[in-house]
Amino acid sequence: MRRARSSASCARCARTRCRSTTRGSTRRWIPPSRRPCSSTARRSSRRSTPPATGRLRIHDCRARLVAKGGSIMKRNARVLGIAVATLGAVACLLGIALAQPAANEVLQWNETTMKAIEANGQSAVQSTRTLAMVQGAVHDALNAINRRYDAYYFEGPADAAASPDAAVAAAAHTVLVGVVSSFGSPAQKGAALALVEQAYATSLSRVTDAPARNKGVAVGRAAGAAMLTLRRDDGATKDAPYTPGMGPGRWRPHPNPVPPNPPIANPDAARGYAPSNVPGWGNVTPFTLLSASQFWLPGPPALTSPTYARDFNEVKNVGGKVSTVRTADQTEIARFWFEGPGAWNTIARTVAVSRSLDARDSARLLALMNMAMADAYIAGFRIRYVYDSWRPITAIREGDNDGNDATAGDPTWDSHQNTPAVSDYPSTQSVFSGAASVVLASVLGGDQAKFTVTSGKPFEGIKRSFTSFSQTARESADSRVYAGIHFRSACEDGLVLGRKVGQRAVALYLQPVKK
Repeated sequence: MRRARSSASCARCARTRCRSTTRGSTRRWIPPSRRPCSSTARRSSRRSTPPATGRLRIHDCRARLVAKGGSIMKRNARVLGIAVATLGAVACLLGIALAQPAANEVLQWNETTMKAIEANGQSAVQSTRTLAMVQGAVHDALNAINRRYDAYYFEGPADAAASPDAAVAAAAHTVLVGVVSSFGSPAQKGAALALVEQAYATSLSRVTDAPARNKGVAVGRAAGAAMLTLRRDDGATKDAPYTPGMGPGRWRPHPNPVPPNPPIANPDAARGYAPSNVPGWGNVTPFTLLSASQFWLPGPPALTSPTYARDFNEVKNVGGKVSTVRTADQTEIARFWFEGPGAWNTIARTVAVSRSLDARDSARLLALMNMAMADAYIAGFRIRYVYDSWRPITAIREGDNDGNDATAGDPTWDSHQNTPAVSDYPSTQSVFSGAASVVLASVLGGDQAKFTVTSGKPFEGIKRSFTSFSQTARESADSRVYAGIHFRSACEDGLVLGRKVGQRAVALYLQPVKK
């Protein structure tokens, strides 16, 4: 658990006795500009092609690296390491197909967490908090056994002989049991708990060393319990009073909302009115931000501005339930990204497997990404309940009353997808996508990445391919316009806010430990 408090000033916020400085007076924060790039070392150890200074020859069933000058390096341990690193290239030359690496325990529990969230009936907003708690505890449990990065909260101690897999399972299990018990109907709680218990039993059955398993369970439970204690009074279960406005530009209850809990099987089927969704979420304690209002946005464009008219007419044309402008690809994009934060976890798992990240690096990646996405929602909700701007479905139906001659109202207009019962600006889908993309690019050593992922519920089976994390975030933001549920400015500014949240998370948290 935590060490004694330090009186040192915190490098993150220039305050004494903040949460950061309570992690132990023997550690000091290293500025990003002076930190060694651990990602470079990891990438070089996984090199699948020979260095540019040599060429690979295959002779007498042996792989040798030949330098440009033609000299053959001696067969020593260094050559052996290079030969192993070039195994992928050798396999390609020989026409041998290598098996894809399997997902590690961290990735498996991330997927289990997503399934438990679905069974528990948590909304997208609530799910980001759950994922951040699970992944933060998993990271700290692994890190306590073999310290590679700064801890988020729990620092141990832990026995080095503890099973890492058992620690991962116990940390995730402890947090999930604690969280899902407070959400959903009795049936939803029961379904989620049954799923978690089955996954936990399966994980522990794979650890055959009983002493190591028991030690791993102990550290995992301690890390999970620490996270539950930390977030016990974070404001997630408290609501806030809210009275919607009635004038032009103000959000008010509208038809066809998406019920926040439980999720619906067919998101195009629900109709009716609902009060605004979780108006108190902007008061939840962030995971990595100093406060929910640390970063701010300028607000939506004025109703009489050309920018508003542009946004209005774009979403009216491309985002309507009946549209002759929206393409088949744009419709697919809107459906693919309906999954929200879950899509980014699928992306992170996919890339982690393709790059052969080990459990500790996978844990850090998922912890940083999910904590940043949780903070993106918190920051986004703080801002949106200040500006309280109307959604396209209300704006277009009342377009003749907005004072802008360039916007023609349509009282019968309906959005392509059901409009969530919360104000427009900013698009929190765009905020958490901006945050996730920055974390992935920073942790994995660059924005460029080729991957293909398949959508989950409710529009299962849609495959999308991407070439960079920023492109992925951009498509996620665009999807809200194609769905007819956000104005363009809400999406653009949301991406800006999200990038700031993600940049702060990767700059200050879970940094490599200086050797």
